[in-house]
Amino acid sequence: VQLQASGGGLVQPGGSLRLSCAASGSSASITTMYWYRRAPGKQRDLVALINGSGGTVYVDSVKGRFTISRDNAKNTVYLQMNSLKLEDTAVYYCRADVSFRPYWGQGTLVTVSS
Repeated sequence: VQLQASGGGLVQPGGSLRLSCAASGSSASITTMYWYRRAPGKQRDLVALINGSGGTVYVDSVKGRFTISRDNAKNTVYLQMNSLKLEDTAVYYCRADVSFRPYWGQGTLVTVSS
């Protein structure tokens, strides 16, 4: 299974970005899909997840600003990020669980700076 993340870039505080992550290479069903991030000098942390039924979980720091969604027909997960803050700067990674195994994308850099 390959995951291709895209959509990162440079944005000013208060701006928006939409990340995408497309999974390919397996006919097995994808269950839960995730977005994680690793800020400079910190460990990789969960940002949000969406399960196969569309249920979502968010870390407190992004609630009300980020929205995770998925298109099952395209095996793609999205992360709409609004009201971005300086502390959202990080490399964002997607993850997909396929047949109970985790697969990771390569990461996409989001830089929030004025």
